[in-house]
Amino acid sequence: MKKIAIAAVMTAGLALSACEANVTEEGEMPTMDVDVSGDAGQLPEIDVETADVEVGTEEVTVDVPDVDVKMPSEK
Repeated sequence: MKKIAIAAVMTAGLALSACEANVTEEGEMPTMDVDVSGDAGQLPEIDVETADVEVGTEEVTVDVPDVDVKMPSEK
């Protein structure tokens, strides 16, 4: 169980370190009145540069052992 937790933490760390994010415009909290009217606010703008990942396939031949199964005879 500890190995799974360690692997999950390492995977999350790798995923978070694989991109770079820069905040280009700060966000703003909405202003509200008691009358439920107000300014909707603004979400921050963020530029994200992700890692370059190359994915490909490779054809591999795998030797599979020959397995003989002997079923018990019925009486």
